Amino acid sequence: MACPGAVFAGEVRFPFPTLQHLTVEWLITGDENSNSTVTVRYRAEGESTWRQAMPLRLIAAGDNEGFSWGLRHSGSIFGLQPGTRYEVELTLSDMNGGGTTRTEKVSTRAVPAPMAGAPTKAVTPSTFAAVAASAQPGDILELGPGTYGAFDWSRSGTEGKPIVLRGTMGTVLNGPINLFNQSHVHFDRVTINGRLRFNGTNHFALTRSTVNATSANNGDAIVTFLRAENAYIADNVVTGVTQWTEGSLGVNGNNQGEGICVTGPGHVIMNNRVSGFRDGISLIEDSDAKDQYSIDIVGNDLIGNADDGIEADFCFHNCRIVGNRLTNNFIALSSQPGLGGPTYFVRNAVYNAVHIAFKLYRGSSGDVLLHNTVVKHGDAFAISATTPVANLYSRNNLFIGGPGGTFGGYSSGNATGRVLHIPTLVTANADLDHDGFGSTSGTFSATWGATALTSLGALRSSTTEQHAVQVDLGVFATAVAYPSAPMTLYAAPDLRPGAGSAAENAGAPLPNITEGFSGSAPDLGAHEVGAPLPVYGPRP
Repeated sequence: MACPGAVFAGEVRFPFPTLQHLTVEWLITGDENSNSTVTVRYRAEGESTWRQAMPLRLIAAGDNEGFSWGLRHSGSIFGLQPGTRYEVELTLSDMNGGGTTRTEKVSTRAVPAPMAGAPTKAVTPSTFAAVAASAQPGDILELGPGTYGAFDWSRSGTEGKPIVLRGTMGTVLNGPINLFNQSHVHFDRVTINGRLRFNGTNHFALTRSTVNATSANNGDAIVTFLRAENAYIADNVVTGVTQWTEGSLGVNGNNQGEGICVTGPGHVIMNNRVSGFRDGISLIEDSDAKDQYSIDIVGNDLIGNADDGIEADFCFHNCRIVGNRLTNNFIALSSQPGLGGPTYFVRNAVYNAVHIAFKLYRGSSGDVLLHNTVVKHGDAFAISATTPVANLYSRNNLFIGGPGGTFGGYSSGNATGRVLHIPTLVTANADLDHDGFGSTSGTFSATWGATALTSLGALRSSTTEQHAVQVDLGVFATAVAYPSAPMTLYAAPDLRPGAGSAAENAGAPLPNITEGFSGSAPDLGAHEVGAPLPVYGPRP
């Protein structure tokens, strides 16, 4: 007979693998005292050596904003290779009983590509309609130079045989372009003026293209407003019509347009440069949000967006916002709300977030902040939510602020710049540690739930931040200026920490996140000392 509080193992699931990540969910019952754990090991099929991943996170059953979720362990395996089969070993443990080990095999998704030996059909603006109407799975439509008018696309490819519309020098598509309820359609190397909408289309790809939004269609660029699966939107330059002015800022500002907006599972949005929108990259909000999980937002360059740089709102679980650079955005990263989690924010580099760097509002639960660097005007790490911020997990981040002010009616922080200000933090389930905090004012003011703190020592002794360190702008290897005039479009600075700085070796090792660190421990922030900068935006 199982002991009281024992865990009972249910189904293990790997929903919607992406190119570089796997979502892992283990449903459970029992565990009334919430002390079960799941450790994770993985290896490519055929390898002999196992690698450790982060443990899954225990997600208590809950509900918020009309959505509900069940009791489970949930998490992600990071940094995998596309199109590769992996063995994953999961060990469920509970001191009250019910532990077990399961090993499963699952493959990541391959990078979308044309069919080998695909037939290429030459197209001109005058022949486009006829060729498009007869397109077959596997065809490559090579669009010759010229301007193509707006169109609705109504042909599908199949798995391994996508229909590819590939541009050449001088190919211009004037939108709007609509792809409704199709599958396996790729656009490559095209210039699009206006909106591209792929409502309900699965396995859509847009690569190496230029999209210029117009004031028509709400200023949107690349969107699906209905559930779609497994889009791949990569290496594009996406430009909006919103201006970087105080009057543009915030939800009620004079702004318009979603740069890239999706709903549904399995999407990969990577290495795009997105600027001049209301929201740079976003998920659908409220009741229109459908199955928003297993979504990767990776390596993007977000500039001058007047509401959110990346809006991961209504993420059901395992949205992974990794390695993005966000410069001159009103709010850098949003989780409003996370629906139980985990929602991962990992190694993002933020400079000049005018209002706040992280918007964890509307009862957000299960956000995970790892190795982010923030340099902003006003409060360094502030979450001004009026609702509880629950199950927040944070490690190895670097937060630097300074004297605050008001812009477009919104505060960047108080006069001295608090290093930490989360008055609605649910401290009973918060787990923050090994973070670096600083203010250019030289003061150290923090709000941890209902508790006000005025020194690093008080933060260490009174909260979970037992290994926090105090930092300043001198922590960086090259000079980084305080963004004293936030409505300036600053160039993105180099936010790599310097050797011998307070950030060096101050982090905690995190399996599957900090492999390859040099020194005695990982460095704080998005980068390791001396490491090359990642590619932000389109890859060469």
